[in-house]
Amino acid sequence: MSKLVCLLSLVGFLHMFFFFILATADELNDEVKIEVVFMPDKCEKKSKKGDLMNVHYDGYLAKDGSQFYCSRSDKAGHAQWFVLGVGQVIKGLDMGMVDMCPGEKRKLIVPPELGFGAKGKEPSVPPNATLVFEVELFSVSRGPRSMEAFRDIDLDKDRTLTKAEVKQYLKLEYEKGGAPRDEPFYEKILTDIFRKSDHDKDGLISAKEYNVYEHDEL
Repeated sequence: MSKLVCLLSLVGFLHMFFFFILATADELNDEVKIEVVFMPDKCEKKSKKGDLMNVHYDGYLAKDGSQFYCSRSDKAGHAQWFVLGVGQVIKGLDMGMVDMCPGEKRKLIVPPELGFGAKGKEPSVPPNATLVFEVELFSVSRGPRSMEAFRDIDLDKDRTLTKAEVKQYLKLEYEKGGAPRDEPFYEKILTDIFRKSDHDKDGLISAKEYNVYEHDEL
């Protein structure tokens, strides 16, 4: 089923393919190009750097339209969790998903220097490739990478975050938004957060690991 969804997404992408062919090299080498494909009627919260994002995204090569990634077929088809603007995804995605609303869909054109650069990514992305992403944002919440949130989560003020502290924070955020979830939902988020941020694998996330003090603007 996930392969079929990815295939249908690819068909939709091909309708836009001639646009990418006609785009000049200058247009594709200075910034991320953003096209809003769908905007929900209501938008109470827009994404910003440091927010926790839940997103599906499909990646294509602008050169020939071939698909190199489909989140619907990765990790059992679950939407991806990551913190925006801190390097957990390529820079072009970090830039292109700022100010998004839950439910919004975008098409992003990412130049090589904001994607996988001169090295590319084997086996599907060649060097110096311009990329195209179709992105759908499902939810956005204040992420634990903000200094304010870090202080809120760190209940014992020891400058490290335990899984229990992060889980309690997430529950409060979702309940505050009127969308409480079941235990497997929170466990999945926790697993993803600690996999990406607990660099020394000690079961704790320090302020340094979350880059709080290196990124004062978060």
